[in-house]
Amino acid sequence: MSTTAIDIGTLVVSTPETCGGRPRIAGTRISIAQIAVWHQQGMNPEAILEEISYLNLAKIYAALSYYHANRNEIEADLAAELAEYERLEDESTGIFRYLHQV
Repeated sequence: MSTTAIDIGTLVVSTPETCGGRPRIAGTRISIAQIAVWHQQGMNPEAILEEISYLNLAKIYAALSYYHANRNEIEADLAAELAEYERLEDESTGIFRYLHQV
């Protein structure tokens, strides 16, 4: 049986026009950050595969490897996303309060 080796460097990509240029699993819109968050929540690669069955374990492990090799970058992106979420939530709460005062 003949198999073709896969260059693991091709499993994670970043392109400006997809996912805001954030690293993602090639051929998908699944960001490395999303895989990292699930992993931080206690999901192992097999559980992540159950959530996204069109992936394979090689891609999930590549995403986790990328995360561990670039942890500061990914954590900074996650922190920025959380800060923006909290800003928007505060803004919408302020608008809601204003509308109920009028």
